[in-house]
Formats: sequence, structure tokens, C-alpha cells
Amino acid sequence: MGTRRRLTPLRIVVALAALVAIAVALWQLQLGKDGLIISHATVGETPVTVFRLPSATNAPVVVIAHGFAGSQQLMQPFAQTLARNGYIAVTFDFTGHGRNPVTMVGDVDEPTKITGVLVDELGRVTDYARKLPENDGRAAVLGHSMASDIVVAYAVAHPEIVATVAVSVFTRKSTPTLPHNLLVIVGALEPQMLKDEGLRIVNQVAGGNAVAGRTYGSFADGTARRFVLSSGVEHIGVLYGQDSMRETLHWMNDAFARTGSGWIDRRPIWLALLFGGLIALAWPLSALLPRAAAVPMGASLAWKPLLLAAIVPAVLTPLILWKAPTDFLVILLGDYLTLHFLLYGLLTAAILVLIRLRSRRAAQHPARSHPQELAALGALPDPAHPRVAIGALVVAAIAAIGYNILGFGFALDSYLFSFMPIEPRIPLIAAVACGTIPYFLTAEWMAHGQGAKRGAYALAKFCFLASLATAVALNLQKLFFLIIIVPAILLLFLAFGLISNWTYKATNHPLPGALANAVLFAWAIAVTFPMVIR
Repeated sequence: MGTRRRLTPLRIVVALAALVAIAVALWQLQLGKDGLIISHATVGETPVTVFRLPSATNAPVVVIAHGFAGSQQLMQPFAQTLARNGYIAVTFDFTGHGRNPVTMVGDVDEPTKITGVLVDELGRVTDYARKLPENDGRAAVLGHSMASDIVVAYAVAHPEIVATVAVSVFTRKSTPTLPHNLLVIVGALEPQMLKDEGLRIVNQVAGGNAVAGRTYGSFADGTARRFVLSSGVEHIGVLYGQDSMRETLHWMNDAFARTGSGWIDRRPIWLALLFGGLIALAWPLSALLPRAAAVPMGASLAWKPLLLAAIVPAVLTPLILWKAPTDFLVILLGDYLTLHFLLYGLLTAAILVLIRLRSRRAAQHPARSHPQELAALGALPDPAHPRVAIGALVVAAIAAIGYNILGFGFALDSYLFSFMPIEPRIPLIAAVACGTIPYFLTAEWMAHGQGAKRGAYALAKFCFLASLATAVALNLQKLFFLIIIVPAILLLFLAFGLISNWTYKATNHPLPGALANAVLFAWAIAVTFPMVIR
């Protein structure tokens, strides 16, 4: 126990292949920036990034706005596509998002408060962009999801905006004449209501019976409108879809009567290679972790108690929190997620304790217990003799947390979303961890052990997602935006579930993997969701 092991030849091969994949992916992702002048500034306290070619000295500017819980990095595919085709692309972090230190005030659904603040902020960034010496005086705006409403509202109020692109649109601000030259993009896998909204907006010009892929109106008088479906993508994938990039570039070229190189950002394949390499590298590296226990530790549950421990918290948690006040953190929805994780973990812990007590009584009085009852409880390790090396546990936990945060953090912050926290978000990570740690500790313990059933881990994660979906259904108005992140949570469960499983097999203890996942989820929630004072 506590000893380190050598890498086998297979693990060495996998490690080398993973390192090559990571290097190739980073090289290709960096190629997308090569040749661009990328500068950073602040407008007031709003972080702004400007992308342009050295030759773009008399060009239109396109201001690009992210959606709810997004950041500048999420919009890089649009920015780099447009910049490499001769436009000046400007991205920024909305108030309360990313690295913007200003906290939003009010209700996200209140148009005279938060929405109005965001429209004003877009206006300040657009004014800054139009004053750049390389700008030819013309401007366009592009917004995703929440920001689709923001850019449409701004362009309606500012008819000098030449073109508008609304991605994953929901808005009631458009009119039959404004905004000028409006392109609507919706992912083919997004909800039907967004597709219906896109067609409704185009029908304001088409007069009814609008169809996807057809342009109505005229660029000459600013009435051009078009609705397109970006194939094979959903609410987040639409920001990386090739159709999204191509349609946006063509729309800008038509609106501004320009031509470009035709370069399109193709980062999805390289992002998949990068993160696939990082996940694969964790397998050989896990063999270097010290073994913390002589035997696999965990609840070792048979199917009957496992189903009890998995399903009961999934049912009770959303019901208990349905009417409970959850506005105790300054991160919108992060407070609810923290409570959901915490209560779910506490309920699971309580059930595991009850199962333990029952198994002890059954073991102490075998003559009073039916053999099938003893078998159903599972073979549980003796808690009086855990034989756990504390030092090895600490080393393994630090290594696992470090790999999750540092290994993935650079890639996430560079190419996906703002991951490195600004000062106001650091205490929020600790606050959210108070909920994620109990959940992941109990979920990992429940799913592992000498007698653990195959599929126990997947069952535990499925029940949690089902519980979160139930919570959204019970309080759709308040928790609607959680629908957007469910695919992201699923991906995180899959990717980091693999890593925690490898960590468990190397250490024989669920604690290091549980803590690593808990810290990662707390970190991601605290740095992603907007800061709001209600």
C-alpha cells in the first residue's frame, strides 16, 4: 500500500499517442489564430478582444455577443472566421459573465433591468468598435441565445447597423422593417420552438410560408431575411457548426458587398482530438498513483440496496427543493445546483448509513436473517479495519485534482469558455464545493467496492440527471436555463467518470476521484454562471 508502480508497455504507447494527439490538436487550433492581430482592451470594465488581419485597415466591424453563462471564448469560431475573411471581429464578456467583474443586478427576465443593461453594454462595445481606426464606419452585430434578443433590440434601435445575425433566437423585438438584413440560425437538433421563432421572424418579411434556406427581401433596402438550420448541432454545437460559419460569412459578404478568402473555422475535430488526448493520457498516468487500500473500498451494494440508494435521492431532492428558497449565492442557478448536489449527497449518505446498519445487524444475527436477505445486502468491507494509507490518499487526491484543473483548464480557457477565475469568483468555488463534495463522495462510494455491480456508476449518474430534469420540469420558469447545460453535464460525467474510474482502480479508494470531480464541477459552475444580485 502506498507504493508506486511502473508503466506497462501498453500504457507507455497510449501515453505517447495521447501526447501526439494533444500536440497536433494544439498546433491546428493555433493555426486558426496565425496571421491575425489579436488585441485586448476594456470598455469601462467590460473585457474586449479584437481580431483582425494586418490588411484589414478599412473594413466593417462585427460585434459578437455570447449567450447566458457564456464568455468570449465560446464565440471564437465566429470571430476567427470573420476576421480571417477581412472583417474586424470584436468579442466581449457581458456584465456578470466570464472575466467581467461587474455583477448584474435584477431579474434576468426583467427587460427594464438586466436586459436593458446588456443592450446598453452592447452599445458601448459597438461604439468602441466603430471608433477603431481600422473600421470603415460600418457595423454588424451577432448574438447567441440570450444575446440574440440583445442584438436584435440594439439593431432595431440603431438602424445604422447594416446586418444582424441571431443564433438560437428568441426575441419579440423584431419588426417587418428592422433590424436590417437579419439572418436567423438555429441548430437542427434544437427545440422546435426556436425553429418556429426563426420562421416567425422571417415571415414578417416573407408574408407567410417562409422556408429554411431561402432569402427573402433585399439587401439593397435592408429588408433581407433568411432562416437556416445548422445541421447536426444543438444549442452549444451551433456555435461550432460548419453551416453556422458558412452562412454567417456569406450573409456578411452579401450585406457589405465584400468577398473574402472563404476560410471557415473547423475546430470541432481538433477540440475532440485535444480533449480525447487529455482523457486518454489520464489512463497511463493513473498507474503512477499510490495504492491507498489493500482491497477495493466502497459500499459494495447488491442490486436491491443499490437501486434504493440511487432512486430515492433522485425522487426526493427535486420535490424537497421545489418551493425552497435558493437565492443565497451571487451566481444565477449556481445556488440551486449547489443545493441540489448537497441535498442529493446527504440523502444518499443517509441511505448508505441505513444499509450499513442493517447489514451489521444481519451479520451479527445470521440465524435470524434469510440467506437471500444477506446476499441482497452485498459483501461490505469491515469499517473497523479499513487499512487505508492516509498519505497515499492525500497524494492521489492532489494529483487527481491537479490534473483535472490544470490539465484541462488551459484547454478550456483557451478554446471553450472562461475557466480561470477572477477574484470575485474564487470564494464562489469554495461555496459550490460545499455541495459537490458530499454528492461525489457518496456517489463514488455507492458505485464501488469489492462486490459492486457492473453499471452502478452509470446508474448513479443517470439518476442524478433525471433528478435535475425533474427539478427543471417542476420549476421551468426559474430553472429554464439549466436545460442548456444538461448536455455539458452529461459530457463531463462521461469524460471525468472515466478518469475517476481509472483513479479508483489505481488507488482502490473512491476518495481521490470523488474529490477531483467535485472540485472540477464546483470550479466550472462558479466560473461559468453569471454573477447576479437579486
